Amino acid sequence: MTAAAALPSFDPARQLDIARRAIARQSFCVLATSSAEHRPHAVGVLYAAVDWTLYLAVGEGSVKVRNIRANPNVAVSIPVRRYPFAPPMAVQFQGTAEILAGTDTHVRELLAAGRLKRIATAASLDRPETCVIKVVPGRRIATYGLGISLRRLLRDVTQGARSVELP
Repeated sequence: MTAAAALPSFDPARQLDIARRAIARQSFCVLATSSAEHRPHAVGVLYAAVDWTLYLAVGEGSVKVRNIRANPNVAVSIPVRRYPFAPPMAVQFQGTAEILAGTDTHVRELLAAGRLKRIATAASLDRPETCVIKVVPGRRIATYGLGISLRRLLRDVTQGARSVELP
């Protein structure tokens, strides 16, 4: 029996649900941006997830904001710690970012509904130096190590990658 034949069948709907739950449970990601001169910048940030969209409260003068204003294409990697003795699994995607004022109506509605409590308070968003980055994923979400047993993953680390399309 080949290694591919030994793998359980892949269910994209199940994998999408696994990714959605992982994004909702976490609050830390690495956001990668690129400057107008194509210089990459990756930084760890806290986020709040609302469905598939991520929101990040950041300083208006930050490199990431400057980069997004020049190039809204971003990449996100969310580490997902499943086992204390193993490296974290991950959810990754490319997407588009938008800079919103902390006083933006949509941001205030999400804050009032308690959807942004992981990243901001009304007082913090009232400061003019604070803005919100809204990240919308592209069509594909990739995962590594999620939806596969640790035993299977350790046997063959190349089998941990999965990719699914958003509905």
